[in-house]
Amino acid sequence: MIIYKNILKAIANGEKLFAVLIDPDKFKLGNTKSFIKKINTSIATHIFVGGSTVDKHSTEILVAEIKKYTNLPIVLFPGDVTQITNRADALLFLSLISGKNPEYLIGKHINAVSKLRGTHLEVIPTGYILIDSEVKTAVSRVTGTSAMSRNNIQLIIDTAKAGELLGMKLMYLEAGSGAKMPLTQQIIASVKNELNIPLIVGGGIRSIVEIENAYKAGADIVVVGTAFEEDEGLFEELRK
Repeated sequence: MIIYKNILKAIANGEKLFAVLIDPDKFKLGNTKSFIKKINTSIATHIFVGGSTVDKHSTEILVAEIKKYTNLPIVLFPGDVTQITNRADALLFLSLISGKNPEYLIGKHINAVSKLRGTHLEVIPTGYILIDSEVKTAVSRVTGTSAMSRNNIQLIIDTAKAGELLGMKLMYLEAGSGAKMPLTQQIIASVKNELNIPLIVGGGIRSIVEIENAYKAGADIVVVGTAFEEDEGLFEELRK
């Protein structure tokens, strides 16, 4: 568990981690070299790769291309078992604990075992909580589940804590791709205060201010994806 241990070590040293999420379905392969160069000169510590709906083999092709230009750890953030590739370094083994669909609580994971068997991927059990962002997200459409209400913070807290008690190693609070707004500092702080595992926060984050707000509230890893799809200029604000 090298990547996970490094995450724990960084957090223990007071470091804040940052992941750039690349969706193979939305990313132009020909832009890989220039895009990864910008990531390498930014504060990014990890590259996440994945999406809700991705063509078969697209993830493997993209990860192989990314590997040519960076030494940053590449972590799969898969929406389906077809996105699993041995070319990556690690896999967030996501369980959608905010939903009631058994396929995304355990079903997909069973299907993934045959693909994971024999790979070198570091598998990190991760609780995944989708929180309402005023838009119908791809995650909701694909999984057939509803996001949790932002107003019921206690339920979000209890869901996250239940995931930890079930043995999750990471907890991911997600507003969803294309969210109109990021999660509030109150939600992030309330969940963080209950957890003893690293907290990942993503969705709706589009500025350096919103990134800093997430860190201040307690996020250990902040994930940004859509903002870079819309404006790569954000990298200029995130240079090392």
